[in-house]
Amino acid sequence: MKIIRYEEEGNNYYGVLNEEDRILQLAGSLFTRLVPNGNSVDLASVRILLPIPSPRIFGVGLNYADHAAEGGKEHPMQPMLFMKPSTAAIGTKEPIVYPSEGSEVHFEAELVVVMGKKTRRVSRLEALDCILGYTCGNDVSERVIQRAEMREGCLLMGKGFDTFCPLGPVIATDLDPTNLELMARVNGQERQRSNTSDLIFPVDEIVSYMSQVMTVLPGDVILTGTPSGVGPVYPGDRVEIEIPEVGVLANPVVSE
Repeated sequence: MKIIRYEEEGNNYYGVLNEEDRILQLAGSLFTRLVPNGNSVDLASVRILLPIPSPRIFGVGLNYADHAAEGGKEHPMQPMLFMKPSTAAIGTKEPIVYPSEGSEVHFEAELVVVMGKKTRRVSRLEALDCILGYTCGNDVSERVIQRAEMREGCLLMGKGFDTFCPLGPVIATDLDPTNLELMARVNGQERQRSNTSDLIFPVDEIVSYMSQVMTVLPGDVILTGTPSGVGPVYPGDRVEIEIPEVGVLANPVVSE
């Protein structure tokens, strides 16, 4: 099932996107029970919104084997976690703003976990049952600022600019997160292509690991890492992140 959040005539709704690109509107709560209310609308007639409004955003660094090899780095001993502010999140077709402080802004294609349940101290066997679904993400990063931060043992500002976390276009449920193709294109040219089978720490391990320390909440999103091939973007570019089972997350890049 593909759950989509959209705006129609000034109102926001959740719906299910079918194979004919028609949205079957849902009523109720995303994290308790959503049911069809009998209304439907064509996808082309509405604006697709950020799947989760103002989410808590967690990220995992250096989590693809090929990306570690690309940088000549050893595999981490545990998931390398960081956070991005909720104000970084935008939906598909919304612009990534290249900040005035920016000099080396990179795209990063990622599989994103959308949590569905309040989760604390779960095992790896229990972890997947706590997930609502999956979406595409772009962990946009300003590398000059990021490298300076990392030399001091921190990581926030280089990944925390407004608009630096595009998510979408839908939340796809009932997927196998261990075998999903992931790719990125800039101006139509492929820059990244990998599979989540290359993750150093798979989704179930990440969720279980986090839940030993903190309560993970419904609506939290977890960016699971990016494969090799990350690179720069500039104002005027168009970035597309694709997971075939989810769809294409597309965002233009504009100057601040």
